[in-house]
Amino acid sequence: MTTKRDTLIVRRTSTGLGLCTTEPITPGERIVEYTGPRISREEADTSTGKYLMDIDKRRVIDGSPRTNIARYINHSCAPNAEAISCRGRVWIWSKAMIETGEAITIHYGEQYFDEYIKPRGCRCAECRVGEKAS
Repeated sequence: MTTKRDTLIVRRTSTGLGLCTTEPITPGERIVEYTGPRISREEADTSTGKYLMDIDKRRVIDGSPRTNIARYINHSCAPNAEAISCRGRVWIWSKAMIETGEAITIHYGEQYFDEYIKPRGCRCAECRVGEKAS
């Protein structure tokens, strides 16, 4: 099964650097693998890294190496993709139509959201629209 890696670029978005597509991605497509060293849950719990992705209850991927282009996927409260763990690997799959030039987004999870995003305020497109309506 192939991925969309050859059609992805890192560029500036409204929330910082983001991973964008250079061609449309339809729902249900495997986009890219989240890569990096595998570390134990205990190591992850004491780590100060922000690019940690759960594999299972015991293992985590440290996605901080810049060779992991999936690390540039930004958070959204209304994401167009999701991370799915399978056989010790984590893949990013599209949940909705992603148009050419659009940033790929996932929901980072409640723990990450509460610890890192909520204190500063969420800047995802969904929340910025809500701010303008207020």
